[in-house]
Amino acid sequence: MKTTLGRILEEKAREHPEKDAIIFEGKRITYGELNEEAERLAHFLKKRGIGKGDKVALWLTNHPEWVVAWFAIPKIGAVVVPTDPWYKSSEIEYMFSDSDTKAVVTTDTAGRYKFLNILEEVCPSLEKLDTVILLKGSSDNLNTVSYADALEDGKGWEKDEEYINAKEDTDPDDVTFILYTSGTTGKPKGVMLTHHQILKNSYDTGEILHTNPEDKLIIPVPFSHCFGNVLSITLMVNFGGTIIPLEEFSPRTALQLVEREGATMLHGVPTMFIRELELLKKVRFDTSTLRTGIMAGATCPVETMQSVIEDMGCNVSIVYGLTEASPSVTMTRFDDSVKDRVETVGRVLPDQEIRIVDDDGKDVPTGKTGELLVKGYNVMKGYYKKPEETEETVEDGWLHTGDLAEMDDRGYVKIVGRKKDMVIVGGFNVYPREIEEFLIEHPSICEVAVVGVPDKDLGEVVAAAVILFEGAEMTPQDVVDHLYGKVASAKVPRFVDICDDLPHSGRGKVQKFKLRDALVRKVNGGELEKMVPSKVKEKKG
Repeated sequence: MKTTLGRILEEKAREHPEKDAIIFEGKRITYGELNEEAERLAHFLKKRGIGKGDKVALWLTNHPEWVVAWFAIPKIGAVVVPTDPWYKSSEIEYMFSDSDTKAVVTTDTAGRYKFLNILEEVCPSLEKLDTVILLKGSSDNLNTVSYADALEDGKGWEKDEEYINAKEDTDPDDVTFILYTSGTTGKPKGVMLTHHQILKNSYDTGEILHTNPEDKLIIPVPFSHCFGNVLSITLMVNFGGTIIPLEEFSPRTALQLVEREGATMLHGVPTMFIRELELLKKVRFDTSTLRTGIMAGATCPVETMQSVIEDMGCNVSIVYGLTEASPSVTMTRFDDSVKDRVETVGRVLPDQEIRIVDDDGKDVPTGKTGELLVKGYNVMKGYYKKPEETEETVEDGWLHTGDLAEMDDRGYVKIVGRKKDMVIVGGFNVYPREIEEFLIEHPSICEVAVVGVPDKDLGEVVAAAVILFEGAEMTPQDVVDHLYGKVASAKVPRFVDICDDLPHSGRGKVQKFKLRDALVRKVNGGELEKMVPSKVKEKKG
């Protein structure tokens, strides 16, 4: 049955009010306490003039108050605008302005993030922003109220008829969430999703994970991303489980929490699991309670998947999705082989359809590459205030993901790469993801990213940035020679940068446009030598 974010929390609070909903740095918040706090915050917002369709931004790190606000804002039909904590002033100004944000829940500082300083800088240009709720700190230049005072002012919600009516007026098909996609070109676009889309998608994902009320989930991924807010927070509340957030990822902290709290689920991108496995080789942690979790965001090496299952005891599922699809589209299942988990992203979720098409929109044969299209309840309502971009992305109900994929006769999907990431080497189409999948299998390579760089003879050639495991030794020539003979010669990198880090977004994804710019500078500056496979050198010699 369709419901709303506010009502699902109320339902769980009635079912088990004394059960832990959140465990954070020793603090425990029950479902009853979580819902009461959400009601008070929602009531306060209503009294401040926030109503149906109004936008309220969340600009915090992974804190319990983020979870409170995630459920409070939708209670009165308002719309949540999750905002990445690492955003700078120009990004905040654009996002708050474009989304017509009227209120924001934030704090003065959190670690390296100076939220209040940025708000004081950009607020004069934001005409609609009139309420700033601060967890801590104050400002003489902004219309601020402390979070504690907001909760105090929100008491008595159950006696406010106008507030109760506002709650009853919320509909499962109302837009409740606008998340801005971190595009590599142009300005980010606000993806509009409804209560029902978020709740059903997280429920279907949780069902495949066999989630139950006894589960405790460690969440190291940011709440400002769909992985954090839909597939972690909302998924767990759907099933009445316990949320254990990490403010920032630390493999030691994650494993300590697994041991201390008897966590049963663990989410993360492959790099997080790799770092946890590396620490487990040096320090003993009891991970025997771990049952499952989600791994998403990048290619997973075979050895990593085997170690997560065997050494951590965590039967993880690979999930493929995108914000525009609420987000999960395909998943691997518990009985899938390790091969299927690392070479594919599983099969489509219930009540969704997928197609793989060529540039003319025609279905490609089984096993051939094309663009992945998705249709179903989960396809976004559109990009906020961008009807033309919406029409370009969704045609006849089919969401064009921009991802290149293949599907076998069993329905298992393999993601090959992004249409816009494709490198054309002398007229030969090269998909960086394929090369990354080959390289990540090498025992010395911890992380890798592949892009195209300009070449006067071939138009473009492949360049690879490689991070090695601690203590591993590998030269650019070794990387080239490892690939030569395994893939077509056009796919062999002509430039290899052995580096210490890659430009990641705060959401953990490699920012390939930044990497490409950096590698082009190194190539043009003579810092990177153009490589030729050793066997080719020998033949020419």
